[in-house]
Amino acid sequence: MVQPWGEVSGGDMRIGLSLVLVGGLLAACSPSPSGGGSTSGRYAGIGVFDTGRLWAQMVRENAPSGPEKARIADDEHVIVVVDTHTGEVRQCGDLSGYCISMNPWNGTKPAAPVKLAKHAADLDAEARAQAPEPAKAAAN
Repeated sequence: MVQPWGEVSGGDMRIGLSLVLVGGLLAACSPSPSGGGSTSGRYAGIGVFDTGRLWAQMVRENAPSGPEKARIADDEHVIVVVDTHTGEVRQCGDLSGYCISMNPWNGTKPAAPVKLAKHAADLDAEARAQAPEPAKAAAN
């Protein structure tokens, strides 16, 4: 049976399917009509991450006093959110509540670089100094 649109070759079919797929992906990436994305509030979660070894080394100005208060070293995770209204990205410790924020679009002085009590190189040197002898020989 002859189709009204003529005979379709395999190459033409692949090109057609590719165009439909690309069009669908582009349509899915377009912003919503409201301009606010799919978030329901002002802050959108980016993720929760392990603190890493340098998080505990940050020097915190005006740290809370009292032995019962959580400190930066007590944080186990960093929660990262973005303010959908201003573009500010905020990283906050899960227990201390201490936050670092940055917004390269507003022209204010950034919070980075933060002050550190020890840098990565210092921590690496300490780890090498405390390593057993065979590990020291392997590192050299």
